[in-house]
Amino acid sequence: MSSAVLLSLHQQLKKCFETLKANKSVWDSELAECEPLMSSLGNLAVQLKALKNVQIANTPLANFPSLQERLHYKLSLAVDAVLGKLAEKMDAVQRVRDAISQQVSAVFQFYEKNTDTLDIAGCVSRSAICPSISDMLEWLQDAARYYRLQLVQRRNLLQSLTPSDLTLMETAPKRWESLHSASGERELQMHCVKYRSSWRLNECQLFYQVISTSCVGCCSQFGNEGSLKN
Repeated sequence: MSSAVLLSLHQQLKKCFETLKANKSVWDSELAECEPLMSSLGNLAVQLKALKNVQIANTPLANFPSLQERLHYKLSLAVDAVLGKLAEKMDAVQRVRDAISQQVSAVFQFYEKNTDTLDIAGCVSRSAICPSISDMLEWLQDAARYYRLQLVQRRNLLQSLTPSDLTLMETAPKRWESLHSASGERELQMHCVKYRSSWRLNECQLFYQVISTSCVGCCSQFGNEGSLKN
């Protein structure tokens, strides 16, 4: 196994995990800003349902001409405005997903390009303190799959909302929140914890050890920068 290729692959992996770390913060921030918008959407649905059920003609407000229609129009505009802002947030979330997918794809392309140099035994070997190459590739693949699925689920939820189904719109905030507890998110967090604990400088003196060749001192080139925090 070529030590130069192995080191380059580790550098690619390190860069990819750093990209994942940076983009996770952006992802979390964008989704956090969606929560009050979803709450507003649910409240608007409640107001539209109440307006639909009330008989303004039988109330003291009956003297105001076309009041019900005007209120409905105003609330509908507010719904459109909130949905528009959520669409913008989804575009920002997709850019994050794309950045992660591109970086993960670059790592796999490098790996596939050098499969003749990287032997199987070296790629799957691991120690108590250092993960194997195959472990890290699997974690990155899981992360890319998680962000892709999350984006699809959230877009589908927003696209299912229509003024004709106010009950669906009213319950949208809870359904949006439930996506945070998906098994994929828990699995991603688990991988991040594994990566962080594996790359602490005080615990890992070598970046990676292989059976056929010794790549001594690799880990010291990365130091604390390789840590992936939640």
